[in-house]
Amino acid sequence: MKKSVFLLVLLPVLMFSQHSIEGVFTPAEKFSFAMLYKSSPTSTEYVNRGVVQSDGSFKIQMDANAPAGIYKIVYALPQEENNFDLIYSGKEDVKLTFSLEEGLVFTASNENELWASYTKSMELINAAISNFYAKESTDEKAFEDIFNTLSDTQKGYDEASKGTMANVFIKANEPYIPTQFEDISTYSKNLKNTYLQRVDFNNELLQSSNFLTDRILAYVFGMSSSTEDTTFNQHVDDIAKAISTTKIGVKSILLEMLWWRFVELEKSNVANYITNTYLLEIAKQSNNNDLLETIVTYRDNSLGEVAIDFPIKISKNGKITETSLHKLDSADHYLIIFWSSTCFHCLDELPKVKAFIEAHPKNLKVIAIGLEDDDSTWKNTITNYPEFIHVLGLAKWDNTIANEYGIKATPSYFVLDKDKKIIAKPADVETLEVELSKL
Repeated sequence: MKKSVFLLVLLPVLMFSQHSIEGVFTPAEKFSFAMLYKSSPTSTEYVNRGVVQSDGSFKIQMDANAPAGIYKIVYALPQEENNFDLIYSGKEDVKLTFSLEEGLVFTASNENELWASYTKSMELINAAISNFYAKESTDEKAFEDIFNTLSDTQKGYDEASKGTMANVFIKANEPYIPTQFEDISTYSKNLKNTYLQRVDFNNELLQSSNFLTDRILAYVFGMSSSTEDTTFNQHVDDIAKAISTTKIGVKSILLEMLWWRFVELEKSNVANYITNTYLLEIAKQSNNNDLLETIVTYRDNSLGEVAIDFPIKISKNGKITETSLHKLDSADHYLIIFWSSTCFHCLDELPKVKAFIEAHPKNLKVIAIGLEDDDSTWKNTITNYPEFIHVLGLAKWDNTIANEYGIKATPSYFVLDKDKKIIAKPADVETLEVELSKL
């Protein structure tokens, strides 16, 4: 009886200490689940999920002992592209709405509403600053009014957010505020010089959120109109210096993020600069073999690099000659094709490649590497291409040559010059034809 009374007294306390994360997704039919993860500086851990109802609503009940920090809601695949951060203090419910058109809005949660309101206010003031300089205005009074508003807004939110986790972000985002009139050139220079100074790259709350990656990307791509490799390299150096005292795991994540961005932009020189100057050593120090393999494979197969050598057996008149890619000297250009006799796209594109080469004669030799589980269908298929040099790549996706060339799909094309340097990596047969026309 005493135990029962104790539980009855304790139950309301337990219920009161629990909080939830709930919201509404729009349009409802586009969503199935809201997956909740707890973020840390170097990883994310699955916590729970909420089923999205027919009206778009979901609710995730938080454990009473759930730690405060940064949480991430994933709403679709791929997870890396379809998610958003939120602050969970453990002291309040979090309510939100998320629309594919309108974005994220917090409707309850002092922490998140403070940060969202602050960022919105800053966006409006930054728009006013941009408009001022766009008009080439020299009105010093208007200049002073804008930056006084900026200063007052920063101080106001800093004061209002004291004691909250949102305050960490507000302080980290503290803007540069001139003390006197500055033209656009001077302001831009000072803004750039101070952009990273106020950020504590060692703060675990910032490391667990998207704040640092957003800040870094804004600096690298937004602090200069130049798109020259040398400019990007200098910006990368600035970032590396700013994060020099962070733990190696965080440093690796941030620099790898930048590396991927330049890979996506097809800026291989900058990506390889990050590899050679920073990531290679970091990968070795942290025994991150996956990262090491990824960056080295990309670097060694970039435009301008000499293609990786591999053995070749050439059969002619019943005689087999053993040679290698680097030893070939029968053409001005070479085309390496990774394909498979079981690949529908390959069987569609190889005849097109053959027909184009026959219609546009070049001093070109084709090396077709068939990635196969066995040679049964491969033997029959290659008879259609007697003018190609054929290489059988057994073990298919585990084939050594394919792995060294970083092949993830077939067909894949590499155009080489007579010295075996990579001069083009066409994404499809149409692009290949354009590149071959240039030879």
